[in-house]
Amino acid sequence: MIKKVAMVVKKIVLSFLMLYGLNYFISSLQICIPINLITVGIVTLLGVPGLSSLIILYFIVK
Repeated sequence: MIKKVAMVVKKIVLSFLMLYGLNYFISSLQICIPINLITVGIVTLLGVPGLSSLIILYFIVK
């Protein structure tokens, strides 16, 4: 049980770091993906494809 909780926490932290790193590197392009529960949840569940879908969704909505 503790292993599963640790794995979920690790995925959440990694998702947060991925979003933060993305925002850091593409901030010069005036692109900002907000870091909130929904975006972290999407990246946690889907991983890199979720991150790329958030970027694509940003361009569609903008």
